[in-house]
Amino acid sequence: MSYRFLKGHGTENDFVVLPDPDGSVHGDADGEMAAERVRALCDRRAGIGGDGVLRAVRRDGGWFMDYRNSDGSTSEMCGNGVRVFARYLHEHEGEPFPIEVGTRAGTKVLDRAGAGFTADMGAPALLGETAVSVGDRTWAAQHVSMGNPHAVAFVDDLEDAGDLLAPPRHDPAVYPDGVNVEFVVRRGPRHVAMRVHERGSGETRSCGTGACAVAVAAALLDDAPRGTTYRVDVPGGTLHVEWTADDRVLLTGPAVLVAEGTTDL
Repeated sequence: MSYRFLKGHGTENDFVVLPDPDGSVHGDADGEMAAERVRALCDRRAGIGGDGVLRAVRRDGGWFMDYRNSDGSTSEMCGNGVRVFARYLHEHEGEPFPIEVGTRAGTKVLDRAGAGFTADMGAPALLGETAVSVGDRTWAAQHVSMGNPHAVAFVDDLEDAGDLLAPPRHDPAVYPDGVNVEFVVRRGPRHVAMRVHERGSGETRSCGTGACAVAVAAALLDDAPRGTTYRVDVPGGTLHVEWTADDRVLLTGPAVLVAEGTTDL
């Protein structure tokens, strides 16, 4: 069976987009997508390649972003992915901005921001201090939830994180379902850079929810007033994050659709 796909990325965090409005193409009897199909699509040698899959499904009169990590597991939210998803909805489904997107972490609203897009990611949850380890080194980390779990560790050098081929060690009692771990360095006032290991995908070129968590953790350390915008450099580009006075986190960055076609993977 052949089916349609698109390929897109946000700061080089890349995704396979699967149009499936009525859930009949990729869903089983329960509406779930097979993990094997996700892994085949995301395979960078034998498939299309990607950090995850964005399945576009109609639910409750709106669009739902069924996001899957490259290993086939589900995730609550994807900040780069939701911008790509909104661009797909606008250009291929005719949805006008602002666009509401249903996710496992609630409804997100996206709008244009110059050449990019801004996603209202909602309120962060600040859940205290934890720790992460790589090799024989351990760092204190801020536990921040953006609908999905993050551990944000400030380090002296981004190379301190090692190759990030394996997940950094963390407290399973704090993160029973795994965690996205961000390693962060300062670049200047309100300017940081990060690397990330995303659960279910490994090290990626960018993580939108991770950038949000990093900006929140940095603002707390800086005692920055609400409304301050942080620049967050990732290996794949630059994102901007504002933690607003009404406790919303606004993520702004690019979203690009680079290809479309059909496949029978």
